[in-house]
Amino acid sequence: MENLNQSDCLEQIEEALETIPSKKKKFSHYQKTAKGEDRAFVDLEKLETFWINTGTLCNIACVNCYIESSPKNGRLVYITHDEVKTYLDEIETEKLGTREIGLTGGEPFMNRDILLIIEECLSRGFELIVLTNAMRPMMRFQEKLLEIKNRLGEKLTMRVSVDHYDPKMHEEERGPKSWDPMLEGLKWLSDNDFTIDIAGRTRWGEDEAVLRQGFEALFNKHAIKIDAHSAKQLVLFPEMEENQNVPEITTACWDILNVSPSTMMCANSRMVVKRKGAEKPAVIACTLLPYEKEFEFESTLKDSSKRTYLNHSYCSKFCVLGGGACSIKE
Repeated sequence: MENLNQSDCLEQIEEALETIPSKKKKFSHYQKTAKGEDRAFVDLEKLETFWINTGTLCNIACVNCYIESSPKNGRLVYITHDEVKTYLDEIETEKLGTREIGLTGGEPFMNRDILLIIEECLSRGFELIVLTNAMRPMMRFQEKLLEIKNRLGEKLTMRVSVDHYDPKMHEEERGPKSWDPMLEGLKWLSDNDFTIDIAGRTRWGEDEAVLRQGFEALFNKHAIKIDAHSAKQLVLFPEMEENQNVPEITTACWDILNVSPSTMMCANSRMVVKRKGAEKPAVIACTLLPYEKEFEFESTLKDSSKRTYLNHSYCSKFCVLGGGACSIKE
């Protein structure tokens, strides 16, 4: 094979895609690309991070929410404390070696069992990251969250979604009057010494250095204890649009792109969701694809160790080419 750099590889992939009569052919076959090449796949190496989707209901409706969370979306219903305990028990019984638990939604603090779930995870010694918009649903529980933080907070991280350092940009994504309540919640977390990090977006095409400088000014202005130049404390996620014309990833691309399958989220994580009308929760390969049946396994973590083929545009855009990951980076 001729020596190709990443730019050459992507250019050749895009040229090949232009010769395909219908874009619908991309990502249509689980194990083969539109050109008939072997699709890239990832094997689960170890369940380092276990994500729990607490439900898709949210107090706001973001413009580009990958999971379509909103005050009306009940496609994924609230998972219960007892259901979470079952999975945590399995982690211990099967000796899966899981280090980190992640709680996501929707807005996790809409789930009536959220405080019980948080306490359960922390009391078992897991590192816990809770994704939140830091708005009213979270602020209802200030007293109890402080009590949990003071007792078990050594391994608790609160990840707050701040799409941009400019309020107008943030509200372009999250809607009018969403900035001030978020900022109030973020300041409360910082003032009370919670471990916090920020999830921002790169959707506006700015240089990363410029973005981090803007966030740094925001944090300094409000005395928020976050290092904007730390990739761990300020995570900048690539934007995802399902219908984007992105390249398919073949098995040959790992070497060409100099990317390892072991760095993909599905090599070290799984997520549990509870679908509306389902008798029990299901385990899926990826936090980004909660509705895609081909990424769904059985209901137990043990049954979720099967191979994952990268048959979705998010696999290309977010993970392989974007280098995205949702867990806490060291």
